[in-house]
Amino acid sequence: MKTRNNFAGCRRSRPAGLTAGLFAAMLLLAGAAQSQTIYRIVGADGRITFSDKPPAATEKATALDSGGRPVAAGTASLPAELRQVAGKYPVSLYTSTGCLPCNQGRDLLTNRGIPFTEKTVSTPEDSAALQRISGDNSLPLLSIGAQQIKGFSDSEWSQFLDAAAYPKTSALPTTYRNPLPEPLVIVQKAAPANRPQETQNPVTPVQPKSVSPANPAGIQF
Repeated sequence: MKTRNNFAGCRRSRPAGLTAGLFAAMLLLAGAAQSQTIYRIVGADGRITFSDKPPAATEKATALDSGGRPVAAGTASLPAELRQVAGKYPVSLYTSTGCLPCNQGRDLLTNRGIPFTEKTVSTPEDSAALQRISGDNSLPLLSIGAQQIKGFSDSEWSQFLDAAAYPKTSALPTTYRNPLPEPLVIVQKAAPANRPQETQNPVTPVQPKSVSPANPAGIQF
């Protein structure tokens, strides 16, 4: 005997006495509450509190989504819907100096309000890393989540951003700034080798020889 799925095609019924506009507003508020950012704040005394208000600059806090998961770094200030998309499909742009298509790609992302990180390729180490990432050294390279797009194409980039559900027009806060470009490979300079510490033997001061009339040479035994 087959059982009927009572949840299939389930619709929300509108409570009696509510207008369509008021009911829609309530649904919007419910959705906003579900996607609201919660902050896990660690006080100076070590106490942990949770709040929906952004913490003070001096407080140590971690932004959490509605499911209690940490929000991706750099996206806490984004609107909820954009933050969700950026967390699922982060955008990275790989560029080099003097690359016109790279500049065009950067302008497209900036004008559309896409939060992205930029990695520059300028050293042999960068080129080797790019080869491992994409299989060649073509630039610009755009990654949207796991999807890679080699070379710049306004229509192709826009199509993939649309498919990832990024907004067509900027929804970024006016105070938002993308992170500054960084080298693809950050080469750390080797610390200078520590010189072995010289053994410092204490120097015993030489006592002056006593001279007396009976021992004019000051000979001591």
